[in-house]
Amino acid sequence: MTAYTRRIILKGAIAAAGAVAVVPGTAAAPASAARPSGVALVRNRLTLPSGIATGDVTADSGVLWARASGSGQLVASLLAVDDDGSPLRGGRAFQRVLRGSAASEATDFTAKIYADRLPAGTRFAVSMHFEDAEGNAGETARGSYCTAPGPASQRAGGFRRGHSPRTQSFVWTGDTAGQGWGINEEIGGMRGYAAMHATRPDFFIHSGDTIYADGPIPAQVTEPDGQIWRNLVTAEVAKVAETLSEFRGRHRYNMMDKNIRAMYAEVPVIAQWDDHETHNNWYPGQILTDDRYTERRVDVLAARGRQAWQEYQPIAGRSDGTTGFEPARIYRKISRGPQLDIFCLDMRSFKDPNTDGKEMQLMHILGQEQADWLIREVSRSKATWKVIANDLPLGLVVPDGPVNEESFSNRDDGAPLGKELELAGVLSAFKRNRVKNVVWVTADVHYCAAHHYSPERASFQDFDPFWEFVAGPINAGSFGPNKLDGTFGPEVAFFQAGAYANESPRSGKSQYFGHVDLGEGDVFTVSLRDANGGVLWSKALQPER
Repeated sequence: MTAYTRRIILKGAIAAAGAVAVVPGTAAAPASAARPSGVALVRNRLTLPSGIATGDVTADSGVLWARASGSGQLVASLLAVDDDGSPLRGGRAFQRVLRGSAASEATDFTAKIYADRLPAGTRFAVSMHFEDAEGNAGETARGSYCTAPGPASQRAGGFRRGHSPRTQSFVWTGDTAGQGWGINEEIGGMRGYAAMHATRPDFFIHSGDTIYADGPIPAQVTEPDGQIWRNLVTAEVAKVAETLSEFRGRHRYNMMDKNIRAMYAEVPVIAQWDDHETHNNWYPGQILTDDRYTERRVDVLAARGRQAWQEYQPIAGRSDGTTGFEPARIYRKISRGPQLDIFCLDMRSFKDPNTDGKEMQLMHILGQEQADWLIREVSRSKATWKVIANDLPLGLVVPDGPVNEESFSNRDDGAPLGKELELAGVLSAFKRNRVKNVVWVTADVHYCAAHHYSPERASFQDFDPFWEFVAGPINAGSFGPNKLDGTFGPEVAFFQAGAYANESPRSGKSQYFGHVDLGEGDVFTVSLRDANGGVLWSKALQPER
């Protein structure tokens, strides 16, 4: 059980009250379940300590998520609504009650529902609660989300006023609660999430480092100017995560933030994982030399970290769309209608060891199966835009110590070597298959940037030009900028980093997210913004037909 200070209990309760609308459950207890009146009934009522969330929402499906205060079954209600929240009438009416998996100690009391056969382009009011073994309903949290656009014949309506059935928008970022910068309620918590929420996006891509399992969060940090950053703390964030309980505690910690809970109740998530869900720059088979750990087998830590991550993220999990634990694969495609497909990569699970990256033979980050899947699915896509969410950047040099490299790049501008050969194979296949309108979005390096890749500047030239956009962190220390490797001809169109290494999120000016608006004519307008919502750079990309 999480150990809280008195300050955390009081402030957490206050914050929870404003996260989502919470109302008492209305289901009546069966007659056979007679209980004492008054206090005993209130004390045993199931609550929602981590709010609610939705994720992996397509034109006809989505995942609903919640966590209970004890054992129970998740129950959700979906109601198709109009701009003003009123139920749709006539042929557009839609309402469904769904019952999901059981929440128990085995899942840290998290549960999911896979909702399918939904009408496209429809806004839903969603409510969720848990029922105990005797059918008593607990607290009900309310939120909303919108399914992706679809053919006109599938739409039920319910779009925002002035919002075309074909248009949509999304945000992306990464790096939450890193470098000891946690929830500071004196500045309003993780305000970058509020800035993203304020743009009213249709979904959110979390590009990885959803937690920092390897980064303890102290009660306070002294900043270079003498200001004191004060964190909420729990027992699980006071040390590096090694046990399953400690990994779970990291996810519970982030959900204490009122801004995250408010956004997740209304904005579907497409979640990725990267290294800090386990340990900095990890790869399969690694044995840590980090003295903070008693368990130094990365494979053991990664299995625990992955289980906790999958329990706490509203993802479908299995390739057939169901919500069970998937031990082998978390890369996936999220179809967002005729305009857009999202290809969510896993650049951690199949990764070869970090080296200097200059091997003559092919080395892997994606692994052969995932690389083949990416080529096949992107080439088959009929969507106008194909967005590839890569949790490691392509052309940036990401060092792992003085010699080794963490990503594709190897600090050598010449022909592809090592892991670069894998990327070269993907890019050349896209060109060979005449794939158009591919955009890559990433985070990881703790600053924002726009990079254009072109064969005319590259040593490897068998690919078509494309853009990669970098965002993050959203609540972590700032770093960068990193150097670019010239193998694939990248050029910096824009970048902005913090004023100094590990600048705190206090000002909001060193925290970044990306925003994409897909407008009429399928114009792809991307902007890079700070955590105060300020637009730093923007570009409109016209689709190639």
